[in-house]
Amino acid sequence: MSNTVHTFDEAKLCAYLESNMPGFKGPIKTSKFADGQSNPTFLVESPQGRHVLRRKPPGELLKSAHAVDREFRVLSALANTDVPVAKTAILCEDETIIGSMFYIMEYLEGRVLWDSSLADLSSTERAATYAEMCRVLTCLHSVDVEAAGLSDFGKPGNYYARQIARWGGQYRASETETIPAMDALLEWLPENVPADDGKLTLVHGDYRMDNLMFHASKPRIIGVLDWELSTLGHPLADLSYQCMQLRLPVEQGGLAGLNLKELGIPTEEEYVEQYCKHMDLPSIENWNFYVIFCFFRLAAILQGVKKRALDGNASSDAALERSRNVAPLAEYGYALL
Repeated sequence: MSNTVHTFDEAKLCAYLESNMPGFKGPIKTSKFADGQSNPTFLVESPQGRHVLRRKPPGELLKSAHAVDREFRVLSALANTDVPVAKTAILCEDETIIGSMFYIMEYLEGRVLWDSSLADLSSTERAATYAEMCRVLTCLHSVDVEAAGLSDFGKPGNYYARQIARWGGQYRASETETIPAMDALLEWLPENVPADDGKLTLVHGDYRMDNLMFHASKPRIIGVLDWELSTLGHPLADLSYQCMQLRLPVEQGGLAGLNLKELGIPTEEEYVEQYCKHMDLPSIENWNFYVIFCFFRLAAILQGVKKRALDGNASSDAALERSRNVAPLAEYGYALL
């Protein structure tokens, strides 16, 4: 494991799993996945096969952050829907077992496509992969939240007003330097929230290429990963978050400046058109606001990552490097005002 902060007593964990997971037998071997910036994730190997453990980071955390119990709940609720997810096994709220709350789910064998330009695929495969990503997003936004038992998974009221207040508070709580563009966004966003149109769906909150597990050889998603930020909210938050990547430069994980047509990757207009066709939407108003909000929100999230990295409590060794994007993201959003 890359960081001793994330080690724990394997024997104690094994004893807990043997007592609480029917048919589970040790011994176990655990190893931390190197990628990911938020909830530390581990591979658990045993004679029964492989499982995945997701835990809250140890140490002092921001209020409402790292809600692995919410992740467990939404994954369990989606088991019988059109949204592909890993099967959950057990949630442990007893922090004495490994030092923080955690849950266990199945291990999915497939591909995580870390490079959003999909350099290793053909143009036909790229088009199919992005089309699949859009299709699954619309499946997510079409979930009957009441039937899934998730009607209380979010708070009432305007989703964007709530999110701006939440992430503004999180940003201020983890602020390490003054960023004028972020201050400007914090002032502008609450005053320009579109009127509530009544749309309320399950939203993922971090729906992007590298949070999807694809089939080993086909452009088919077998699991949507990392549900920590999921809630009931406005579906266009997920869509605009996807499209934000098309506006980011390559060095920040984006696609701006690339020849998308040649690559087979849809433009922002084409991707939005695909989504609207699936969801039977005529058009989208206030698109600029939604994109600005996404830049602000991601900047606020990465500021939290930066604070944890400086405190020595980040999940990934690359956390501090990634968090250098806070000011640029805020400036991209500010430029759209």
